[in-house]
Amino acid sequence: MRPCLLLSALLLSVSPPAFAGERDAAPNPQIDYAGFSTLTRDVRAIRAKRLIGFDRFKAMAARPDVLVLDARSGDAFTRGHLAGAVNLPLTDFTAEALAHLIGRDRNRPILIYCNNNFSNHRPPVPLKSAALALNIQTFINLVGYGYANVWELNDVVDFNAPGTGWVISPD
Repeated sequence: MRPCLLLSALLLSVSPPAFAGERDAAPNPQIDYAGFSTLTRDVRAIRAKRLIGFDRFKAMAARPDVLVLDARSGDAFTRGHLAGAVNLPLTDFTAEALAHLIGRDRNRPILIYCNNNFSNHRPPVPLKSAALALNIQTFINLVGYGYANVWELNDVVDFNAPGTGWVISPD
């Protein structure tokens, strides 16, 4: 065996893995993976009943009591979004930020969409991994924060199509 390989093998055999002590560390009380897992399981049935087509989405969005929430980044929102949508990036979700944006009525209808609802697959809506689509995370977070009247766009639309209501900011 070459000396370098021998030394590496020796070090690996006597050095504990860097994460060995992490199993024994007290869990962070501000991170609850088990709670997230349970929430995700429980939200699944609610979400399945709240997937709607684009025609229904547009009809609901026209009502004055409905909030259309775009949880993409502020930059993506500025470059283009559905007319009437308001932006609160998922990374900025807190109980306070959501209450400020949505208002006191926790039953207010909230419509959500994300990049994966558009067929254009270019900025500002590049296609994301289907299992990691922002709609999924946004839905789970909204319900987790106590907003259960969430409706998710289920269709894939072309934002250039007439009647889509896509707003592109001038650059």
